[in-house]
Amino acid sequence: MKNLKLLVSVVSLGFLSEVSYAQDVKSAFTHAELQATEMLKQVKLAKEKTPTNSKNEPLVSPRTLEHGELKLVTSKDWTSGFFPGELWYLYDYTKNPKWLNAAKAFTADIEREKLNATTHDMGFKVFCSFGNAYRLTNDNYYKDVIIQSAKTLATRFNPKVGAIRSWDHNSDKWDFPVIIDNMLNLELLFEATKLTGDSSFHKIAVTHANTTLKNHFRPDYSTYHVISYNPQTGAVEKKNTHQGYSHESAWSRGQAWGLYGYTLCYRYTKDKAYLKQAENIAKYIFTHKNLPADLIPYWDFDAPGITNEPRDVSAATVIASGLYELSKYSNNSKFYVEKANTILKNLSTKYIAPKGTHKGFVLLHSTGSKPHNGEIDVPIIYAEYYYLEALLRFKNL
Repeated sequence: MKNLKLLVSVVSLGFLSEVSYAQDVKSAFTHAELQATEMLKQVKLAKEKTPTNSKNEPLVSPRTLEHGELKLVTSKDWTSGFFPGELWYLYDYTKNPKWLNAAKAFTADIEREKLNATTHDMGFKVFCSFGNAYRLTNDNYYKDVIIQSAKTLATRFNPKVGAIRSWDHNSDKWDFPVIIDNMLNLELLFEATKLTGDSSFHKIAVTHANTTLKNHFRPDYSTYHVISYNPQTGAVEKKNTHQGYSHESAWSRGQAWGLYGYTLCYRYTKDKAYLKQAENIAKYIFTHKNLPADLIPYWDFDAPGITNEPRDVSAATVIASGLYELSKYSNNSKFYVEKANTILKNLSTKYIAPKGTHKGFVLLHSTGSKPHNGEIDVPIIYAEYYYLEALLRFKNL
């Protein structure tokens, strides 16, 4: 009976079979390679059809499906670095030159962003692409772009507020908005200090993390999405949840960003306050009454239509990847690994795109911003990125 159970678990595109952890990861990456091959073909076709946007800016990276068609974005879009990052992860696992060459080509399209000071998304765009490129090649070209990008990001830091400004848009709503997503851009700054010896990047990252720790979280360790500050005094003016159900609700991807962000901050600083914060956010997520049994959250933990609300696979992938790293530092290691394993197993069986479908996306059922009727129950590229990252972290445990 046990042998039959093992055989069944290996035959499916599943994870965590008792036969071989390596085989589970291999199966997942084999599927991801097949889908990425299709994606490369679809991107080429889409670029041939529409090479630029209405402003004559080159379209460089896939983001999602819109009415069943592949949507490409320019390099300035906050999601532009995720597909290059996905290609670097495929190369990381396979060492296949095909993925190296593709990763180099798509990464080069992001270089112009190193001087774009109009956005906080430098980490998402540049570190997911150039950061992985430098890690895997040790090429100083990539290193130089990382350092310049960190310098550009640092210009958005306001010492009076103690944080990096997130958005320049919606000035009618916020004076100085800081979003929980911004925690992931701190990795770029931490790395810049490691690469240059210039501690100013590290200090900005720590100050931002501390300000966010102080103001973004409720007593139960759920997080607001947007905190608006007075840029002259640093005072908190508003606490909002822009992409969640309501200002006081827990937007799922926001909780994921917080978990992942404070875990990476602990990696660089060994400040136990960051470790404790990540652990408390994880506790909030896994004790919430509205977390589904398969651990793939609804788009907002407090959405009114649960159990008929859309899921957010992207939140699940960020949580899983964050948990694998958190397990390396925490006394709750076994619990975090078990939860992340369950997430990966369910993603690979219930939320996976069949071979050759969905223009090459790997995962289905993400939600971008339901309040704005944007990207609801569709594949989204950042879900793919953190899924492959979680797989590699699982493999390397």
